[in-house]
Amino acid sequence: MSLFGEQAGEQSLEPPADAPLAIRMRPRTLEEFVGQEHFVGEGQLLWRMIKADRLASLIFYGPPGTGKTALAYVIAGRTQATFEPINATTSNVAEIREVLARAVERKGRSARRTVLFIDELHRFNRAQQDVLLPDVEKGTVILIGATTHNPFHSINSPLLSRSQIFQFKPLEREELRELLLRALRDEERGLGGHAVEADAAALDHLVEMCDGDARRALSALEIGILSTEPGPDGKIHFDVPLAEASIQRKVLVYDRDEDEHYDTASAFIKSMRGSDPDAALYWMAKMLEGGEDPRFIARRIVICAAEDVGNAAPNALVLATAAQQAVEFVGMPEGKIPLAQAVTYIACAPKSNASYMAIAAAEKDVQEGRTLPVPDYLKDANYPGAERLGRGKGYKYAHAFEGHWVDQDYIPTTRIYYRPTEQGHEKTLKARLDAIRKARGIKDEEAMKNDE
Repeated sequence: MSLFGEQAGEQSLEPPADAPLAIRMRPRTLEEFVGQEHFVGEGQLLWRMIKADRLASLIFYGPPGTGKTALAYVIAGRTQATFEPINATTSNVAEIREVLARAVERKGRSARRTVLFIDELHRFNRAQQDVLLPDVEKGTVILIGATTHNPFHSINSPLLSRSQIFQFKPLEREELRELLLRALRDEERGLGGHAVEADAAALDHLVEMCDGDARRALSALEIGILSTEPGPDGKIHFDVPLAEASIQRKVLVYDRDEDEHYDTASAFIKSMRGSDPDAALYWMAKMLEGGEDPRFIARRIVICAAEDVGNAAPNALVLATAAQQAVEFVGMPEGKIPLAQAVTYIACAPKSNASYMAIAAAEKDVQEGRTLPVPDYLKDANYPGAERLGRGKGYKYAHAFEGHWVDQDYIPTTRIYYRPTEQGHEKTLKARLDAIRKARGIKDEEAMKNDE
């Protein structure tokens, strides 16, 4: 026991007086909590669980500054449980076992429960996560794990199955504004003891630049006010220039190997496919601003040009590969210009995925059907002895015939994989291919069914 009546590892729910503003302003009750109305609003699932004191282990998943840690403190206070926080980036199995042992001793001695809050839970490897399972299952601790990473990618399935998962969203503008105004008014924990005159436009700037991150907004407000001398009227004037100096540059929520990376890339590709150049440019700008490798973006553009535009606008692939080469040659930041040219062309071009569907169908036949032999007349005949084996005998050279085409089988069965659309240049290809197939007496049964 410490001099203050707390066991080692326990943490007081009241922050110290010299803690940063964002920590001092943590809500003390569920009613003070701001945001996440979709699960903690009155009548919602977690609200009911807390009110009924029927908590299971929880995993809080979402971007920084959205209230994950704050809500854990609220839950600990509401349940009168002992709060034991650890950070997975600096912890180890030995510390976990010590915390769990104290929780067992505490429960046996006073029947008091323990809230074990693990920040950055995804940083624990699978062996460390497995250590938690028995005591989570027995209810020795109420585990609250906080993570900015998708738990389905980084947390053990057994631990996920024993936990309720709640996804936190960035705070809305009005929610951020409420927190800033609350901090300005609060004389006990906030900045109410300072004579501050805050312009609405300055607070708007903080709200806009923080992208739903309450910690960042409150920290910028505190820095701006505490670093500014009062004016002649005795007041600190928190105006737009001071807000700009306090917040500096917007920090993007973007990770290059997790959800934001894949989700933004997905939105980027789907915007090009959906013929929305403006949306595609926005998502590309977000990726570049977040530090994404421009070569990754260039690869996505090349793939989209072939998969989603195809022969409807053959120049799309030419422009995409040229942009990819230009990025390598020119480098950044100028490389974004050829990338933008390729993106806007592909987004505006007519679309066809006929080539993509054709190779997928051909692959399926190769994988699932009988492997077809190459007819002798199509086999390589450019080596001594090929003629004796009958290689190439009977082959008809297309350029020797009128129209540079001759009726000849190139596969020992009838297959139709490529079905050109009526989009862009592919309409021309379709007309020629339809004529050739008609001359050969080949009917597209699948197309006929679709027409019916």
